[in-house]
Amino acid sequence: MTGAGAALATGDLGDGTYRNPVLAADWSDPDVVRVGEDYHLTASSFGRAPGLPLLHSRDLVNWTLVGHALERLEPAAAFTEPRHDRGVWAPSFRYHDGRFWIFWGDPDHGIYQVNAPSVRGPWTAPHLVKAGRGLIDACPLWDEESGEAYLVHAWAKSRAGFNNRLTGHRMSPDGTRLLDAGRVLVDADRLPGWFTLEGPKLYRHDGWFWIFAPAGGVATGWQGAFRSRSFFGPYQERIVLAQGDTDVNGPHQGGWVRTGPGEDWFLHFQQSGAHGRLVHLQPMRWAADGWPVLGDEGAPVRVHRKPDLPEQPPARPAVDDTFPGGRFGRQWQWTANPGEGWASQHTGDGLRLDCVRSDRPADLRSVPHVLTQRLPAGAVVVEVGLRLDSVAPGARAGLVVLGDAYAWIGLERAPDGTARLVHRFAPANADRERDASRSRPLTGNRVLLRIEVTADARCRFSYDTGTGFGADTGPDTGPGSDPGADAGSGSEPRPESRPESRSGGGSGSGSGGGPVRLGPEFAATPWRWVGALLGLFAGAPDGAGHAGTAVFSDFRVTAA
Repeated sequence: MTGAGAALATGDLGDGTYRNPVLAADWSDPDVVRVGEDYHLTASSFGRAPGLPLLHSRDLVNWTLVGHALERLEPAAAFTEPRHDRGVWAPSFRYHDGRFWIFWGDPDHGIYQVNAPSVRGPWTAPHLVKAGRGLIDACPLWDEESGEAYLVHAWAKSRAGFNNRLTGHRMSPDGTRLLDAGRVLVDADRLPGWFTLEGPKLYRHDGWFWIFAPAGGVATGWQGAFRSRSFFGPYQERIVLAQGDTDVNGPHQGGWVRTGPGEDWFLHFQQSGAHGRLVHLQPMRWAADGWPVLGDEGAPVRVHRKPDLPEQPPARPAVDDTFPGGRFGRQWQWTANPGEGWASQHTGDGLRLDCVRSDRPADLRSVPHVLTQRLPAGAVVVEVGLRLDSVAPGARAGLVVLGDAYAWIGLERAPDGTARLVHRFAPANADRERDASRSRPLTGNRVLLRIEVTADARCRFSYDTGTGFGADTGPDTGPGSDPGADAGSGSEPRPESRPESRSGGGSGSGSGGGPVRLGPEFAATPWRWVGALLGLFAGAPDGAGHAGTAVFSDFRVTAA
């Protein structure tokens, strides 16, 4: 990497073809809908807020994040603390009667829906369609031929005691309630070799009811298709996409979309370790026997011609952020429903986070005030400037790679009032973190934090105390501000280039000589269903009074 670093790649190869994944980050369990010339995608957001991301494309290859449909998770009281693998599972995206609809299953509470006249909102408050435990992966269908409305869902064995079956209901046309107790549409225990059937998507095509549903588990499974002349069955089944001789493991769980010109395409995910579930685009056609054929005769493609749609500029969901006015971009999500005052708006640039007091400051997995975004796949360098404006003992802030295990680098206010550079980690089976490197005192209270992430998600942490960076926030005069902080920091120049790593780092001050590497490599880990996250946080131990703030500036992720 030189200068400002290389931009992160999109799936668009620029020659009329694309390379999978088209979304190289954890956009888990995608579903897609077309309205006119626009394509819209949503994905699982689990316990993070805001939830139900809304992505937009004109060519199914280049995507941007335009918002979220769920401001806060419901029931709100259940998500005041992190529930990393709960919340919004496998949503379905539909357009009916002039409105956008998203249905999803929360395994602990039931099936919800929200709807809106425009993808940009306003979205309704979450409506509980069916209460119960173990209800997941819900998908509606409004049948234009009969005027009936239906809903299908799967089951989570961890809550219901069983899985591997799909249940169907008649639904009220307004999508607010189910009209019967439900019937089993597909019992995959009766299908030789099938297990963990889930994620159904319901369609009507060519006189058949179709259910596209994956089975076999996220890392090793396949995509199935089921059809019946009647919604309540019986259904015939076929495997329509599987790994075969390719390197795309477990290709399944996604949605079918037909373009305006009449082409058929299928978006699905691939489980990819710490990077989570990456989104692939497969060509699709209907064979002479009436069954769908996905990919290259049922095997996933890596490179393929783009859909026959107008050419679009290369795009991918944003990752970088300068935090103008203290506001953070759409790519950021809290690890639970947010509290008041965690992030403050102001007149300059830079993200100002309160050092939220907690009785669990030494376990970032258990506190809700961590602001996160997805870890992009591929080799990347992550950098952010940090200023710690706090005199509260134990106040700390930093940049974290957050998963079932995690590691972070940042600043902490020592009992003697000095700011110290710290690097800590927590193994998956530990309830608190420990030092990955010896802490060291800093002159001043600002630092550039840096993580180099390899393609296989190994992380190397470093820092730089050079003066060529800083948050353009103006003087910090809020409660708990550090009287020793430079009140003129708002006039500092923005960085013109990014520092290069020193060879053989691990010693030195970092001042003017480039980043200083700390500690051993850390292998990023996913959560149970969620890829690793990049996060920013500020916190402090329990105590009285405001604990001060931390200001983050110029967050960048560049290709290594």
